[in-house]
Amino acid sequence: MAKTAMVLSPAELVCATIAAGEKKAGLGWRKQVLLGILAGAFIAFASAASNMAAFHLLGQPETYGLGKCLAGAIFPVGLILVVVAGGELFTGNTLIGVAAAEGRVRLGALLRNWVFVYAGNFTGSVLIAHMTYASGLLACGAGELGGVTIKIASYKTSLDFIPAFYLGIMCNWLVCLAVWMAWAARDMTGKLFAVYFPIWLFITSGFEHCVANMYYVPAGIFAKADPLLAAASGLSPQALEGLGWGAFLANNLLPVTLGNIVGGLGFVGMAYWFAFREPARERAAETIQPTVFPAESKREPIRRFS
Repeated sequence: MAKTAMVLSPAELVCATIAAGEKKAGLGWRKQVLLGILAGAFIAFASAASNMAAFHLLGQPETYGLGKCLAGAIFPVGLILVVVAGGELFTGNTLIGVAAAEGRVRLGALLRNWVFVYAGNFTGSVLIAHMTYASGLLACGAGELGGVTIKIASYKTSLDFIPAFYLGIMCNWLVCLAVWMAWAARDMTGKLFAVYFPIWLFITSGFEHCVANMYYVPAGIFAKADPLLAAASGLSPQALEGLGWGAFLANNLLPVTLGNIVGGLGFVGMAYWFAFREPARERAAETIQPTVFPAESKREPIRRFS
């Protein structure tokens, strides 16, 4: 009896990604929002824990790199929870574009998924940010945790558009490689290792992830309302004044989100789809079974593999 391969081949993985994209796009909007909230909360938990572990190191220039490395060692738990427990994460869902490129998912269904999942991610992340602040945890270390949280948020909202865009590209290039390899793995151990190291790399490198920033920046905005935490940040009144929801949306969330789409869909999804689409089509009959969703039953059939 032939042994089952421990991982999918690249062509098989393209097929699996297309099938996963079709399934995700076919979820009802309520499930997309609910699973998006859960995923946003999971990423926020990881963000809060990584800050808690590394805030003292992050607050000192001479230990900043070590602090990022320590934060990166903890943060991957967030994506592990999404992949294993289940959740819909906008950055990973940029890979649904591969199914759209193959004609398995309509553009409208792709955009609907992105909008609902993004909204869910935002809700879950901000909820954890608010609870972290309201619980008093940011006062840890004589307020140093809150001060570092404010400094991180201020840095992120002061980025220029192009640097934030490029940091977003590099981030989701790694995040989607983690998701891509997790889909290739056939067992739990393989999935954990596939996720862990690329995420550790992106946090240590200081790249920008739009969903993680839905925790980092709101947590800083909440924290600056506390005079003691604001003082612990060491920022000037002008810098504190510039940290707000408008700056978050315009200076960080917009360019980082666009960069995340390019990094995940362009440099991972479309790159591998273009490289392996012909071998994938040869294996399509045995790897992907046709799926029909109720919402599509009265519409023109979606083009299948040729």
